[in-house]
Amino acid sequence: MIDRPALTMPGETLMPSDTDVDALVRAEHGNPFSILGPHPDGEGVVIRAYLPNALGVEVLDRDQRQLAVMEQGQVPGFFFTRLPHQQPYLLKIRWAGGEQITEDPYSFGPQLGELDMHLFSEGNHRQIGRVFGSQVLEVDGVQGVRFAVWAPNARRVSVVGSFNGWDGRRHPMRLRFPSGVWELFIPRLQPGDTYKYEILGPNGILPLKADPIALATEHPPGTASVIARPLDYQWKDQAWLHQRAARQSVNAPMSIYELHAGSWRRDGGDHGRLYDWHELAERLIPYVVDLGFTHIELMPIMEHPFGGSWGYQLLSQFAPSARYGNAHDFAEFVDACHNAGIGVILDWVPAHFPTDAHGLGEFDGTALYEYAHPFEGFHQDWDTYIYNLGRTEVHGFMLASALHWLREFHVDALRVDAVASMLYRDYSRKDGEWIPNRHGGRENLEAIDFLRHLNDVVAIETPGALVIAEESTAFPGVSKPTSEGGLGFAYKWNMGWMHDSLKYVQEDPINRQYHHDQMTFSMVYAYSEHFVLPISHDEVVHGKGSLIDKMPGDRWQKFANLRAYLSFMWAHPGKKLLFMGCEFGQWREWNHDRELDWHLLEEADHRGVQNLVRDLNRLYSQEPALHELDSDPRGFQWLIGDDRANSVFAWLRKSSTGHPLLVVANFTPVVREAYRIGVPVDAKWLEVFNSDAECYGGSNTGNGGGMLAEPIESHGEKVSLSLTLPPLGVLVLRPQV
Repeated sequence: MIDRPALTMPGETLMPSDTDVDALVRAEHGNPFSILGPHPDGEGVVIRAYLPNALGVEVLDRDQRQLAVMEQGQVPGFFFTRLPHQQPYLLKIRWAGGEQITEDPYSFGPQLGELDMHLFSEGNHRQIGRVFGSQVLEVDGVQGVRFAVWAPNARRVSVVGSFNGWDGRRHPMRLRFPSGVWELFIPRLQPGDTYKYEILGPNGILPLKADPIALATEHPPGTASVIARPLDYQWKDQAWLHQRAARQSVNAPMSIYELHAGSWRRDGGDHGRLYDWHELAERLIPYVVDLGFTHIELMPIMEHPFGGSWGYQLLSQFAPSARYGNAHDFAEFVDACHNAGIGVILDWVPAHFPTDAHGLGEFDGTALYEYAHPFEGFHQDWDTYIYNLGRTEVHGFMLASALHWLREFHVDALRVDAVASMLYRDYSRKDGEWIPNRHGGRENLEAIDFLRHLNDVVAIETPGALVIAEESTAFPGVSKPTSEGGLGFAYKWNMGWMHDSLKYVQEDPINRQYHHDQMTFSMVYAYSEHFVLPISHDEVVHGKGSLIDKMPGDRWQKFANLRAYLSFMWAHPGKKLLFMGCEFGQWREWNHDRELDWHLLEEADHRGVQNLVRDLNRLYSQEPALHELDSDPRGFQWLIGDDRANSVFAWLRKSSTGHPLLVVANFTPVVREAYRIGVPVDAKWLEVFNSDAECYGGSNTGNGGGMLAEPIESHGEKVSLSLTLPPLGVLVLRPQV
């Protein structure tokens, strides 16, 4: 195109230079507001519009009376006119398929306030989900949607969607300096419209990008963002929130049922339809209440493109997955859980994100959300990008995401996935494939700062809510307050206990005497952190076999081993977490594409395991000795920790008032007759739990409901019990007072 002098009239130039128009046509103009929309001059106002493929445009007043017919400029689709004075106006656009009447997006001034920009840039905007992304609102009496997206290195950003034929020339955005945020208010758009961003990066057009702060998304495999109203749900869980801090404290019983929402149950069985949140609530909540769990933990329900990632490779940090319904549906689900006395924990992933073209990777043509160098920014194990939490905007983005789920959806806790991968720059990397921190060390100082800030902010902004770390290393002070140099998490998953105890229980009983320490070592460090004992989904996938199938021996021994192991876990200090299917002894590995094998509950031994878990949860909640001093060494005392020959363990759990429970575990398939154990109370000790009871599928070997202490010294106590220990069984006894 040849650049020619613009046609002029007194005052404002009616037509911009050919260079400017050419940049609009090629969708390369970085400042469309300098050309389009109303521009006052000394004699009125010049109005310009670029509407590719439009056949004609009229300017109307608010009463839809014609003010002017726009002329076509240098190129088809570029229109202009002059009005005698500035006033609100509408554009009546004639398309091949019909007419459209709308306000001009380029007639609206800057939308975001300077405070929003400042807080975002410094990484401290805690309401990003209500300000950025697509927000349904009214501007100057006009209903529409405001879009805002961070892309500081882009040359041009446009909103594209079903409303403009996905044409990046139609709605280029305004860049706000110096924040690098692009914004645009588009009148008359409606919730439900799909959209993405078309971004011209430093080196050319990028694949269409979904909105990082979208509140809703298309149902996969669709990848577009969806305009949604901010959540406006009438909560009915005030009583729960009032009690929440006490229910989740270190001295309260917490028994967590971990599940994958898409494969717990399905409508029609294995290959049936996924239940939505309402249908899931109707089935899941009564089940969890009946089994006595205090919490559920949902594997990530934020939108993720690939179902096989189980949600751990997510791209929408603010949108619940459309697989199960909308944000209102999810809020209703959480509310229903709370009103049934069940807490809700969400898995949350601030460590990494997938490389899908529509996602966050190289969002504006540069490494924006991720580190630029692959030694820092790419996770080889998972084929994912690593968040650059040292960048203030990314730090703030993730902080706001955490608060979004806790505040908007009343979620009770976030379980932070893969914390170990965040803490260390050399995590799962070979020598020479990682970059040291500024001090030459291996710690990721930016991620550590982020986690500390996250935990401090959550404690202030959402009192009573928890943040739990899945952390598998010996990093010190994970659950110590930040004021004491810790990371500030409420709890840490006890991966050491999990690995050691599972390795022990997989041994043939005849060999367990050589691995005795694997069951006692956890008590050496049991009070170094506030722990959750996790038997999670990770232990029943990738060829590891199901929990029951890890157990040695014939069918009877496998079930007895499973019952004994779960009983050992529930009697050990620490909160409890059990993955779905383990509570009834599912044989096969978990498969995210199938529902659990519920038909197994037609068999007595599977029902027996379920009965055992139910009774363990009741015992755990009702016996203060099993939870009140969970984080206090005064709550635990070994009686027998060294009987390798018999693979027997015995210990006391104590309440805050000193009342004891005796736990005895026999991990061999041999009945131990007249096994003497010293006890601190001269009384009849009632057998309040026996994992070998017939109702659990056991042989019913035990002590007739209780045993009188005898004046025979043993284990440093003046009185003792002579017990019959069931094979592969655990007993819990309480003194009768």
